[in-house]
Amino acid sequence: MITPSPADSVLDLACRMPKAELHVHIEGTLEPELAFALARRNGLTLPYADEAALKAAYDFDSLQSFLDLYYACADVLRTADDFRDLMLAYLERAAADNVLHAEIFFDPQTHTARGIPFVTVLDGLAEGLRLGCQRWGISGRLILCFLRHLSEEEGFVTLAEAEPHLERIDGFGLDSSEKGHPPSKFARLFARCQELGKPVVAHAGEEGPPAYIGEALDVLGAARIDHGVRALEDLALVDRLVRDGIPLTVCPLSNIRLCVFPSMAEHTLGKLLAAGVKVMLNSDDPAYFGGYLNDNIRAVQAAFQFDAATWYQLARNSFEASFASPADQAGWIARLDAHFAAAGSLAN
Repeated sequence: MITPSPADSVLDLACRMPKAELHVHIEGTLEPELAFALARRNGLTLPYADEAALKAAYDFDSLQSFLDLYYACADVLRTADDFRDLMLAYLERAAADNVLHAEIFFDPQTHTARGIPFVTVLDGLAEGLRLGCQRWGISGRLILCFLRHLSEEEGFVTLAEAEPHLERIDGFGLDSSEKGHPPSKFARLFARCQELGKPVVAHAGEEGPPAYIGEALDVLGAARIDHGVRALEDLALVDRLVRDGIPLTVCPLSNIRLCVFPSMAEHTLGKLLAAGVKVMLNSDDPAYFGGYLNDNIRAVQAAFQFDAATWYQLARNSFEASFASPADQAGWIARLDAHFAAAGSLAN
């Protein structure tokens, strides 16, 4: 049994606990300050007067309204050094939030459509991961995501560019506009991804219906569902998620900023946990949605007042749902156990 220590608040315990992040888009970590710095470095002009004006544009009413700004800001990313610096900026923040391991999405089609070579993107991100591991001891993996508002044929072009570099790509995912773009649209593409022996994840059940979660599992072979917060609309689906141990990478602040839920108190996170679904917290696009992993923890705790046992389970879920080796997972979980034990919150 886990109980909070009077000397160590549950919130403090949760913020300081070791954890993994499994749902973060590297392009979505582009803070205004870095965006302007990269624009200056590359001789570009952003359509905003300054950082404050850019931040003022973060008033989203839907996923699409966010994506329009997201793709516009990504235009400042031009060189391998830019992608390296973007990765390092994220990893420094993640390490400060006690993230031990991050599985990071990148969207090569966002860049190749602008004439940036695929290998430029990959070289920069991989170098950032290498340096981040050296500096902060944080483990990282790259998951290549296909943009679902584009065609499956365009996805195959990107996959062909990726195949010579599979040793640096740790999985494949599906993201971007969910409405009107079901996972089944990419059945052939993800069949090929599975043939390559890499794990598959997919965004589903955020703005799209619960049926998209089923398609992601059955058609794409997804090992994890990104978001999945509408699963509760289909109780048979919830039973399946619990029975099969399918993880949901939930992003609370993102869901509120994109109007998936009117408020944090109305988020389905608590009900998903109560149902036994394997969920964990993530920051999604933290530069745009109000913060990184610990910011999500603070917002969730303010709304739900979870106990120490719940936070322990959320962190443990994040390690167990990762694509890291069993040995690495066991080592991180041992550190998690030690964290709670040291705080007097893990009873024998």
